[in-house]
This record gives sequence, structure tokens and C-alpha cells, in this order.
Amino acid sequence: MLDHAGFDLWANAYDETVSASDEQDEYPFAGYTSVLSSIYRFAVEKGCSVILDIGFGTGTLTTKLYAQGCQIYGQDFSEQMLRLAAEKMPGACLYAGDFSKGLCKPLQNMRYDLAIATYSLHHLSDAQKRELIASVLSLLRPDGCLLIGDVAFETRAQLEACRDQAGEEWDDDEIYFVYDEWKAAFPKMRFIKHSFCAGVLMLEP
Repeated sequence: MLDHAGFDLWANAYDETVSASDEQDEYPFAGYTSVLSSIYRFAVEKGCSVILDIGFGTGTLTTKLYAQGCQIYGQDFSEQMLRLAAEKMPGACLYAGDFSKGLCKPLQNMRYDLAIATYSLHHLSDAQKRELIASVLSLLRPDGCLLIGDVAFETRAQLEACRDQAGEEWDDDEIYFVYDEWKAAFPKMRFIKHSFCAGVLMLEP
């Protein structure tokens, strides 16, 4: 698993790596553009103005929302990615920090129309995911929403099929969402599939 130093080194080439995987319809980023586009459309159509991005990376998605006039708040554990994102969004409130240990204090003091996490939460254990999701839901306004776009599967069988297909490319250090296994913890969770290995999980407070 990449740590913050690894992501710092990867930062400048990250977008190109992701695009290549998506365009070739390969694990792990098949469906990436579709996932981000759907989240962008949701935010714009719903008129979300205050947005929290957990693991914003280079700001691929939030830069577009920032250009629409949204107030962007976010946390990422790569300081180099933060620098790249801050150059694109000078008015955003971006913080460096390991979100596996929770959100930093300034972000906990805000209320959000929308919280998003794209291709970031698979670095957390399921226990860490549950704790972070619960804390983020508590920060949403009554009509707010949390959207998680990531490598994700409807069933364990689909995950195993993807693992077999990926072979040596499969990353055993990453822990992916399996929708069927998360419904017990969050009964209102919904799942929208975007590729054989990607989807958007939707939760409301």
C-alpha cells in the first residue's frame, strides 16, 4: 500500500496513470471517468454549494466544482497532491492529514451539502471506513449526501471474479467495498454500478 510519501512521488503522474487504466477498461480504474462525471452532475443538479472532499488528490473533480462557484473543503494525506490541488483552487480550504484517523478539527466544525470520497477510502480498513462514514454523515446538513466513488462491487462473487481477471495486478493491500456486505451497517446505502470494478455508494444522514 502506498503511504503518503509514495503518493507524493506519484502525484505528478497520477492523472495520466488513471486515465490510461480507464481508457483501456482495466482494473483498477475502469469506469473512473463515469464515476466522477456522475458525482459532478449530482452536485450541480442538486445545487450543492459547500462540499467536503475526502482524499481529493490532485483535485480532478473538485476543481470543476470549484469553477462552478462551490466552496471546497478537503483533506488528503499527500502534501504534494495538496500543493497541486491548491494551485488549481487557491480559494479552497485544503488540509493535509491522514483521514484513516479521522478528519482534522477545522473540517469537523463545518456543515456540508455534499461530502465526496473518490478512490480514497479503499486505503482504509472496514472498521476505519465505518467510523469515518459515521462521522461524515453527522456533518451533513439535513438534506445532504455522502457519495463514495471507488473500486466497488455489488457482491463478493463479483470481487473474486475481478481478482481472478486482474491476476498479478490485483492489489491485496486495498480493501474494496462490497455493497451486499455494507447494507447491514448502513441500511439506507444505495449502489450505482459504473463498470465491472467501480461504482458510487450513496448515503444520507
